[in-house]
Amino acid sequence: MTAINTISSVNDLVIKFANVNGTGSASANNMFAKAVFRMGLSVSPKNIFPSNIQGLPTWYEVRVNDKGYIGRRGGIDIMVCVNPQSMAKDIQEVSAGGYFIYDNTKPLDLRLVRNDITFIGLPLTRICLEEYSDDRQRQLFKNVIYVGALAALINIEFDVLTGLIADQFEGKEKLVAPNIHAMELGFQYAQNHFSCPLSISLQRRDNRGDKILIDGNTACGLGAVYGGATMAGWYPITPSTSVVEGYEKYCKRLRIDPGTGKKNYAIVQAEDELAAIGMVIGASWNGARAFTATSGPGISLMSEFLGLAYFAEIPTVLIDVQRAGPSTGMPTRTQQSDIMACAYASHGDTKHVLVFPSTPKECFEMTAQAFDLAEQLQTPVIMLTDLDLGMNDTMSDPLDWDDSREYKRGKVFTSEDLESMSERFGRYLDVDGDGIPYRTYPGTHPTKGSFFTRGTSRDEYAVYTEDGSEYVKNMERLLHKWETAKGYVPAAEVVLAQGGSSVGVLHFGTSRDATMEAIDYLREEGMEVDSCRIRAFPFTQEIEDFIASHQTLFIVEQNRDAQMRSLLVNDCEIDPKRLIPVLNYDGMPVTAKFIQGKIVDHIDRAKVTPLRADSATNTSVNH
Repeated sequence: MTAINTISSVNDLVIKFANVNGTGSASANNMFAKAVFRMGLSVSPKNIFPSNIQGLPTWYEVRVNDKGYIGRRGGIDIMVCVNPQSMAKDIQEVSAGGYFIYDNTKPLDLRLVRNDITFIGLPLTRICLEEYSDDRQRQLFKNVIYVGALAALINIEFDVLTGLIADQFEGKEKLVAPNIHAMELGFQYAQNHFSCPLSISLQRRDNRGDKILIDGNTACGLGAVYGGATMAGWYPITPSTSVVEGYEKYCKRLRIDPGTGKKNYAIVQAEDELAAIGMVIGASWNGARAFTATSGPGISLMSEFLGLAYFAEIPTVLIDVQRAGPSTGMPTRTQQSDIMACAYASHGDTKHVLVFPSTPKECFEMTAQAFDLAEQLQTPVIMLTDLDLGMNDTMSDPLDWDDSREYKRGKVFTSEDLESMSERFGRYLDVDGDGIPYRTYPGTHPTKGSFFTRGTSRDEYAVYTEDGSEYVKNMERLLHKWETAKGYVPAAEVVLAQGGSSVGVLHFGTSRDATMEAIDYLREEGMEVDSCRIRAFPFTQEIEDFIASHQTLFIVEQNRDAQMRSLLVNDCEIDPKRLIPVLNYDGMPVTAKFIQGKIVDHIDRAKVTPLRADSATNTSVNH
């Protein structure tokens, strides 16, 4: 038999767990990822779960490396399979030279065997049958046992795992010893039956620094608290539900009056998405900072109300955690496919401010900033994250807040302002020439500053009219306000290769990590590439400058129809032939290898040589 050329690596691997949904595997797999993190290594876990409650296959993919990469790499080095349903597919997914670890209580079907990977059998079911009498314990501890075996096989520090168990069951100390015992069962079996560690192994490093593991939805919830939100109206939908759950969790700690014990916040679960956004608009009109969270189907239902908020100029904050559509689509898979639906939500001529975070830290910061933007611009602000960022733990810089920071409430007349006015108050009057009028909160003054809030056409004083010239004046002012917004929204992040390049890549949101890693791979091949990360719509000037200064341009998106490309073409009047789409839309986060391959293929076909830029451009650079 030909010897297998096994993969040999230290701190550079992708391991994937194949489980059955509803068997408690998520807790054990998450413990594995946290153990690697506590060993000072860069780790990137991805939970790949079905939309049903129990029974279907589920996977958990963890990437580990020494270079700080946290995007998906592509390829599986070690597969841990405890699900017979998916075993045939799981075996085929392992990279040549990799390892397939499985429950060998029952013999492996020889038809599934490959001769280019190593099979490692652990009798997980047999160990559980011998050790436990309770069926639920057998099911749960099987997961803990294979984590213990992995500790021996790839050199995870055992005391790190026991420390995690102690932390997880704090306050439930009687559960600590049984879980550690199950871990020891797996560890000892692997030590006694295999040469440990394998050729793929881990070693402690100090690469983590002060980074934390947190999911984007939790960061959004905390950002809403710090951003001053006192009201959330919502309707549950995957994958956004945990945004409001996170908000509630932190409100219970940070929004309780210390003197009375009363809650200084309101969370209302509405009967549907229409009611949820309606409540948010009403609360915001009344002077509160309010928000909702949803996903694609919710955006569809909220569109008419978003048009009202745009036209009536009511601050509104909406967090869209995108998933694969259309219709129900794949509710537990990720995409960036709501861009056009959000940018132009509602009928008629509308343009909505969008922000695109790439990290949990940006989820926190941009959520807080969204409330400032919404009130400064008096318009809906939609933050587009996605399932990958929202629901997966991600290595992130710590979340910081300046306690001296003051909220930017925008143009609001006080009672004193109104009292001192000699002229007539015009709710939709452009006093300052920036397209943004002044508003008042209800009840500010007993006789001055009142107005009708309406979705019908009106003049500058909020008086109903169907005069076409008044309508045009109002719509042109809204367009002028849109131009003003460019000075408020987050700027793009431009990174130039040393000396610059004639080839550029645009990207946004969760495509960032894979894109930047792909650029590193391209550099290793001798190909210099510049990058521009879009962080907001309307598009800021540095984006147009970046496009104008590059001969060959790629745009990375996680949707089928290149929606960001369409938005750039439409809003910046760019020749669509100039933007080459790199599209991934299978519901899984895009990989660096995929992006690298698409760019190389196109350049090879076009015979384009990425040249250094002849001269510096006006593009702003953020390293």
